[in-house]
Amino acid sequence: MRLTYLLAVCFSLVGLGVFAQDKPGGGNTFTIGEGKLALTAPASWTKKEPASRIVEVEFAIPPAKGDEAPGRLTAMGAGGSVESNIDRWIGQFAGPGGSSPKPQRDKTNVSGADVEIVDLSGTYKDSPGGPFAGGKTVMRDNYRMLGAIIQTKDRGNYFLKLYGPKTTIDENEKGFQEMVKSLKVK
Repeated sequence: MRLTYLLAVCFSLVGLGVFAQDKPGGGNTFTIGEGKLALTAPASWTKKEPASRIVEVEFAIPPAKGDEAPGRLTAMGAGGSVESNIDRWIGQFAGPGGSSPKPQRDKTNVSGADVEIVDLSGTYKDSPGGPFAGGKTVMRDNYRMLGAIIQTKDRGNYFLKLYGPKTTIDENEKGFQEMVKSLKVK
């Protein structure tokens, strides 16, 4: 009986150790770039099937109190220069009077990769079917986007895009920053 109890405790501890390894700090560890880049998203974010085939990983972010829609994080590799991709993101937003919003930009280096952080707010021009679906654009007021462009030396560029209602993104900004800082390039 005592041996059975000890074995049960040992297996439980081993199981907890494996769980902790899969989710360090209680987050959601995921990879992109054929497993070459690893990041850890906040535990409160829910990994889901990507809405588009070009997206490698997608998370739903719980809406903040008062927000009806959840936030969304997409992670993917893509071509094009850093500037052309930032211009594309700017084009997805309208500022006051329909003007182009001016993004806040910051640069850092994580795990040997240069990372450009982009912060945009305004009216989001949502294309629910994706940018190439040709569907109707839905204008979503008071939205915010935090983007990170990870520039690797030999694996190309990878894009993290967190967007949704401004209050929801405001509440998840720290989690996004910590996720970026968790980057490991293999």
